Amino acid sequence: MPTRRGWALAGAALGFFVSGYLLKIVELTILGVVALVLCLSAVALVSTQRVQVNTSRTLHPPRVHAGSSARVDLEVYNRGSRRTPVLQVRDPFDRGWRWARFLVPPLAAKTSSRAAYRLPTEERGIFDVGPLEIALSDPLGLANATFTSIGVTQLTVYPRIDLIPPLPTAQGHDPHSGAQHPRALLGAGEDFYALRPYEIGDDLRRVHWASTARLDDLMIRQDEMPWQTRSTILLDVRARVHNEASLEIAVSAAASIQAASGKSSSLLRLISTDGTDSGFGMGHAHTESILEHLATVAASRDDRFAGVAASLRRAGNGGSLAIITTDKSSVADLEGLARLRTRYGTIVIVLIERGAYETGGPATPRMVLPAVSAVVRVDGAASFAKSWEVAILPVGLARR
Repeated sequence: MPTRRGWALAGAALGFFVSGYLLKIVELTILGVVALVLCLSAVALVSTQRVQVNTSRTLHPPRVHAGSSARVDLEVYNRGSRRTPVLQVRDPFDRGWRWARFLVPPLAAKTSSRAAYRLPTEERGIFDVGPLEIALSDPLGLANATFTSIGVTQLTVYPRIDLIPPLPTAQGHDPHSGAQHPRALLGAGEDFYALRPYEIGDDLRRVHWASTARLDDLMIRQDEMPWQTRSTILLDVRARVHNEASLEIAVSAAASIQAASGKSSSLLRLISTDGTDSGFGMGHAHTESILEHLATVAASRDDRFAGVAASLRRAGNGGSLAIITTDKSSVADLEGLARLRTRYGTIVIVLIERGAYETGGPATPRMVLPAVSAVVRVDGAASFAKSWEVAILPVGLARR
């Protein structure tokens, strides 16, 4: 189809032709005819051109944390027997909000060309890369033809993670933190628990060779973990307590806590006030599912705070609890959660205060919080990581 330049030339050709006809100026008529022939020739040339190319797109890596580097590698291979014309490659990002554009010089038969570009990863979320388009054009740029070569590939940007100490282990008896929880991946417990099929990422040193030979399939020793702790993260995503800035701080804090607790081999559970509950689990797959949710979670007008708090009081809960909210929460809400001390051995409140997510507003008095194991106040004077370390390290030392 004609490009903007082609349409402009076609319009000019029509104007020349009409002006020449009305003014009886043969030269204008001839000029109009020539311009129109050029447009038609360009369209015919592009329509009859055929290219036989294979394209590939690779994301490195397909999942990153906010602020990390992500790259796309493209390759165009001429599988035909003729030299290709100049090709324009266009790859949209985030549904066309941004584009990567390349000109591929003529490729001889059975040769390829490669290109790469960086992806923006400042914001968390799941972003579409593609579909990749290849455009052919005539030498004058009057017409082009576009076809889709590769579909959509998704880039997942997880929340930013800070390196922090893990959530302190619960003090006191937790009937669900003992040896009935098997370790699914790496590491060795004290007692043999069961055998299971090999999964990608398992330590090959855990292969049970006798069972592998008998069943003709790799079998892994699964050992139980005598004192496996449990960590629950409650993320408040109510729209009435958040703006855009405070929500990003809260989500990043939740991701940082789960990463730190995961390294300490805790069973992890993420609950948010929109009704999401990951359940207790551990291992790569469970962590990925939590991060996928955190990558896309948004402020919700669906307020299920009371129901979530009630679910945490039920039998079967225990261990350590981290509550992430802002100073727009009511004191009654936080006092209700503080009463969970009879169920949880450790309760930590991460309170994001106005100074961390708003600038230029009037100062507000500090909220008086109920007695819990620790309070992490994120007030803008220090980062979340620093505030967490100052508040949590004394608690962790007291647990030893």
